[in-house]
Amino acid sequence: MGFDPASLKYDANGLIPCIAQDAVSGEVLMFAWMNAESVARTVATGRVTYWSRSRQAFWVKGESSGHVQELVELRIDCDRDCLLALVSQTGPACHTNRRSCFYTAVRGDEVVISDPL
Repeated sequence: MGFDPASLKYDANGLIPCIAQDAVSGEVLMFAWMNAESVARTVATGRVTYWSRSRQAFWVKGESSGHVQELVELRIDCDRDCLLALVSQTGPACHTNRRSCFYTAVRGDEVVISDPL
């Protein structure tokens, strides 16, 4: 039985959220959107491909920066409306040049940058 991206549940805009996680360390690296075609491209090529809402275009992670995400495994949540991409990340995942996009921490009533540049 093969995987069919159409079997996933997309929102009204045809998008599904995808969390990228380092396959070895478990660190959450980033969040982005995919559509059925970017899911299919990711599975077919092994290069994580997202859908850029602002550019209305496909976005192969690392295509311009060299900070590539190679797909290790794609997981589907129990409701089939969210994806987890276990990846091998080359370089930083965040456009700010940090390893993860989740570098801002709320600790009590303070906001702390946990990974300063």
